[in-house]
Amino acid sequence: MTGTDLLRTGVGRHRPWPACRRCCGIALDMGGARTRAWIAGKGVVVDVPTVAFPGAGAVYPVRRGTIVDAEGCARMLERLLAPRVPRLTRPLVIVTTPVLDGVAYRAGARAAVAVLEPCGVLTVPGARAVAVAAGADLSRPLLVVDIGAQLTEAVLLSDGAVTDAHHAAVGTNDLDTPGSAEQLVDVVGAMLAEMLRQDRTSLTVDALHHGILLAGGGALRPEITYRLTGRLHAPLRVVPAPHTAAVRGAARLLQSAQVHPSTCAPQPPVARPD
Repeated sequence: MTGTDLLRTGVGRHRPWPACRRCCGIALDMGGARTRAWIAGKGVVVDVPTVAFPGAGAVYPVRRGTIVDAEGCARMLERLLAPRVPRLTRPLVIVTTPVLDGVAYRAGARAAVAVLEPCGVLTVPGARAVAVAAGADLSRPLLVVDIGAQLTEAVLLSDGAVTDAHHAAVGTNDLDTPGSAEQLVDVVGAMLAEMLRQDRTSLTVDALHHGILLAGGGALRPEITYRLTGRLHAPLRVVPAPHTAAVRGAARLLQSAQVHPSTCAPQPPVARPD
């Protein structure tokens, strides 16, 4: 059974995930600037800078969409989340990932999340999580542009799966010089133009016709949204609370995964040190 299979909503004959002390679910979005976590029954409980403190100084374990220090991420998650996980539980964890650095990011994320002693770890592309949070119609082509603090992604989804994607190591953290907003918009325009050029189908055109879904902290910057609207000549829809869309979408997918029979089997208790 693959992670994708687990993410398909199945409610009909599937029994709900039992509400017991051994059951817990965590949705996690670790970005270069901020880390956000959602815990079943508690909502978003963590929205803090992505930083670890191994000694006297601060370490930034995620940079430009890449986990550069898995041990640092593990220390951060242990500090932020371990005290919030009920004793004797093994949480099911779902982690959002960048599209084009997925393999390396997934490996680093799994290594970091191991500190929480999960019963399972699922991963989902951040763009799909954004679409789910927005309640988008995944049965038709969809373009998602996610402008984060350190990374910008343009992703084409078809039937909910990633069909094409481009990214650039630039984001809102780089908006500190005159003209930088215009340069960021140029980057997004160039990525979408390249997607159109390479597409041998009508998926990208169809997605543009229906409109672009905009998420990430950049969607809160009027100097960006205004310029994008004028540059792209396509409808632009900003996801509600765009900076937390990825973790909220992951939370919805986690709730779907929790009703899957393969995640409902009883798990042995975990002995945690006092």
